[in-house]
Amino acid sequence: MNNRLRHGSLRSPRRQRGAVLYIALIMLILLALLGLVGMKVSGLQERMSTNYSNVNAAFQAAEQVARAKESDIQKTLFAGSGVYEANQEMCSPTFDPMTWSDPAENTNSKDVFTRRIDKCFAGSSIKVGNNKSEETSNIYQVSALGGDRDANASSIAVIDTVFIP
Repeated sequence: MNNRLRHGSLRSPRRQRGAVLYIALIMLILLALLGLVGMKVSGLQERMSTNYSNVNAAFQAAEQVARAKESDIQKTLFAGSGVYEANQEMCSPTFDPMTWSDPAENTNSKDVFTRRIDKCFAGSSIKVGNNKSEETSNIYQVSALGGDRDANASSIAVIDTVFIP
């Protein structure tokens, strides 16, 4: 057995060069890089989910404002007076919800804007007069603006609906 060690058929501890150490260090570096990439990806996904949540909250807030205004219109029309005065009763000037909601363009925009549009177009259904639900004596364009939960809204949504009470 002693002869086999001298001739180099079996490696003695003195002849090892430490290749396993180098391979282990390279593997550790690769695992550390994978961990860093994983941390960056999870941070990006967290920011994306926060942004999605803010956009959804802004949409829900705008939806709530629009539905509340539609409810107010309906209550006013079917109450004793039966008259609702919109923010804009005439067809002109034209109304652009995006310009209205842009703080750079319009500094006095409110949360909701109503425009009466039933007199803005000529034409009617053949069935007008036959069925009460087909009559369109009041049609309103309701534009609502909503922001997310933050005090300084990072997300803003505008909803533009047509409401027929």
